[in-house]
Amino acid sequence: MIIVARTARPRPVHCVTEHEHRDRALADAVTAGRFTFAGETRVLGLEPDWLHADLPEDEEWRIDWVKFYYGLDLADAFRSTGDPRYLKTWERLVAGYVLQVPPDHDDSEVTARRILNWIYAWQRLPEVDECVAHAVHEHLGQQARHVRATLSPERNHRTLELYALLIAALALPDLGLEPPLAELHENLLTDFLPDGVHRERSTHYHCIALRSFVGARENCRRFGVALPPGFDERLARACEFARDCRRPDGTIPALSDSDTGDYTELLRLAARLLAREDLLESRAGDYPDGGYFVQRARDRYLIFDCGPLGDGGHGHYDALSVEAWANGEPLVVDPGRYTYAEGEPNLRHWFRGTPAHNTVTVDGADQTPYARTRSSLPSAQATFLGRDGDTLAGEVRSPCYDAVHRRRIRLVDGRWVIEDELEGERDHRYDLRWHLPPGPARLFPNGVVTPTARIAIEGARSVALEDGWVSPAYGVKHPAKVVSAVAVGRSARFVTVLEPRA
Repeated sequence: MIIVARTARPRPVHCVTEHEHRDRALADAVTAGRFTFAGETRVLGLEPDWLHADLPEDEEWRIDWVKFYYGLDLADAFRSTGDPRYLKTWERLVAGYVLQVPPDHDDSEVTARRILNWIYAWQRLPEVDECVAHAVHEHLGQQARHVRATLSPERNHRTLELYALLIAALALPDLGLEPPLAELHENLLTDFLPDGVHRERSTHYHCIALRSFVGARENCRRFGVALPPGFDERLARACEFARDCRRPDGTIPALSDSDTGDYTELLRLAARLLAREDLLESRAGDYPDGGYFVQRARDRYLIFDCGPLGDGGHGHYDALSVEAWANGEPLVVDPGRYTYAEGEPNLRHWFRGTPAHNTVTVDGADQTPYARTRSSLPSAQATFLGRDGDTLAGEVRSPCYDAVHRRRIRLVDGRWVIEDELEGERDHRYDLRWHLPPGPARLFPNGVVTPTARIAIEGARSVALEDGWVSPAYGVKHPAKVVSAVAVGRSARFVTVLEPRA
C-alpha cells in the first residue's frame, strides 16, 4: 500500500484586506469568467490564457488580474453560502495559472501580492482539491524563492515583498523560509520619514505600506514572534499621519498617485496593537518632513501640500495645493491619479500636472518638468513658512519660470480666506484653479456657487468654468468642473473666499 501525505494547509494568518473583499457580485462575475479592473471588463472564462489573452493596453489591468484579489471575494462567498461554484472557480483559475505561468514570470512585487492573496484565500477554503492544493503549495514555494532572489532595493515594493515572505514563512513553515524580521524593520525606518509620512509622499502608498507593517505586527503577535526594538515607535508615527490626513468621512484624500479609500479598520487594529485609542480620533497636525499640514475646526478640514516631490515616480506637481471639506462634504478636491498609462490624450500627464491641482499655474507650465518617472532634472522647491493659529503659509519656486508663488491660508469664522501672491521678473499669465467635486456649478461675476460652497475670487481679470475630472479609483474618472481665475502681469494677487454652504 502506498500512503501519500496530504499537502499541509496554511496555518491561519491575519489578512489585513479581508474586510475589503466581501463583494458577492464580483465573485459571481468571476464565476462567469468576467473580470473588471481599471474601469474595463474582459470575459476570459475560467481557463484563460494567462500569458497571451487579449487584454487592455494599460499594463495595470493585467497586473491586477494576476494578483488574484478576487480570490478573497470567492472565498468569502463560499464561506457565506457553501455554494461549490465559488470554490471550484478558485481551483480552476489557480490551477490553470500554475500550469501555464512560470513562478518567476512577474516582477517581485506582483508575485508578492499574489503569494499573499493565494494564502489568504486558501486558508478560508477548507475543501480544496488535493491535486490543486499540492500544485499551489509547490508554486508558492517557487514564487517565494523568486521574490527572495529579486527583492526590490527600497520603498513600498520592498515592503510588500518582505511582508509576503513573512506571511509565507508563518503560514507554510514547511517551505523553509526565514521570516525577514530585521529587513522589515530596516524598511520601516527607511520607508517612513521621522515625522511618519511615507517617503513617496502619496497618501495611498502611505496607507498601503502601513498596512503591511500593521499586518506584520499582528501576525508576529499571533505567532509569538518578537520584532526588533523600536518597531512600534516608527509604526505609531506612520499611523498618526494616516489618522490625521483623513477627511471627515473617514476616507483619505487622493494626494499624488492615490486613490481614495477608508483605512479605519487598519487604524482600529493598530490602536489595539499599540494601545493607542487616540489613533481613531483625527486631529490637526504638522508633518514637515512629508510636507503636509492639516487644519481642523469642528466640521472644517483642510490639508495643505507644502513639501518636496516624493521619492520614486509617484509625485504630482502640486505644491501649495489644498483640499477642503465642511459639513461632511467636499468643497474643493484633489482629482487623484486615474492612470499610469501614457496614451493619447495623455491623461497621466493631465492628472499629474500643476493645472490639475488647487494651486496657481504660471504660463501653462508645470511647476516641475514632466517625466514619466522621477527625473534627475531640477524640481520645484516648496517651503513651509509657518503656522500661526488658524493660518498656514508657504511658498514655491520653480525651475521652469522666475515667478515666486506665496500662499497664505486663514480659517476665519468657519470660512477660508486664501491669499495667493505671485511675483515675477517679467510678465506672466497666472491661472488659479479650484477643482470642484462632481456636480452642478453656477458662475457669478467673480466666482462660483456649488451645492457645498460659494467661492469668490478677487484680483482676477476673468473667472470661468473649465471641464475636468475627479478619479476616486484607478481607471475610473467622473466629469467635474474646474474654476479658473486668470491674471496677467509681472505680479498678481488673488484672494479667494471659500465659504461652505449650510
